[in-house]
Amino acid sequence: MVLYFTGTGNSRHIAERIAHALNDTLISLNDRIKSGDITPLAVNGRLVLVMPTYAWRIPRIVRDHLLRTELRGARETWFVMDCGSEIGNAAKYNRALCRKKGLVYMGTAQIVMPENFIAMFNAPTVEEARRIVAKAEPFIDRAIAAIRAGHMFSPPHKKLYDRIASSAVNPVFYPLFVKANSFTASDVCIGCGKCEKLCPLNNITLQNARPVWGTNCTQCMACICYCPTRAIEYGKKSAGKPRYHFEEL
Repeated sequence: MVLYFTGTGNSRHIAERIAHALNDTLISLNDRIKSGDITPLAVNGRLVLVMPTYAWRIPRIVRDHLLRTELRGARETWFVMDCGSEIGNAAKYNRALCRKKGLVYMGTAQIVMPENFIAMFNAPTVEEARRIVAKAEPFIDRAIAAIRAGHMFSPPHKKLYDRIASSAVNPVFYPLFVKANSFTASDVCIGCGKCEKLCPLNNITLQNARPVWGTNCTQCMACICYCPTRAIEYGKKSAGKPRYHFEEL
């Protein structure tokens, strides 16, 4: 079984590639998290978890959902994490999650994909994003080959910076930066409701045909990057920046 969480489509693309190559079941954690569905999943053996990197670990909402969900029959578990640059020491925490769930940890693979976190960084242009994805495809193929063969992923290289980023920076990143209070919608908003539909935490509601953000945000960037009229901004930090979602490619 392949479970994935995605903000702007990178992880979904990787998960679809893996599920298709392995002829395996593909399940969206976005849908389960959005609906509050924690019914048991019948995995029956191999489990592949695909997700983006949030502050050098897996997203907290994914971790918390997995801890609350019974994964019946799951054994060998591979993590595939996409990122704009690096995943830090995420493997340490993925291994700990496996211990809590009684799973056999089979390693963590890093796949560099186009950046989408425009609340802090710049997203690439469409052509730049295509080049990044093309460069990532062989790494996805290697991950697929290892999973198919039942082999562990090669351990990532760990530097002091990686350990600090995942252990010291991650805990303070959420309270300091993961907030929705800077999201706004301009007059070019057409009230289509796409942002409300895509939000995995039901943090967006339409009021008078305009999106209003609550306080429960994971900054997946789906709302701002999928807005068809580019009406959404994240304060001044997103102004003038390209938006990115995988379907554009």
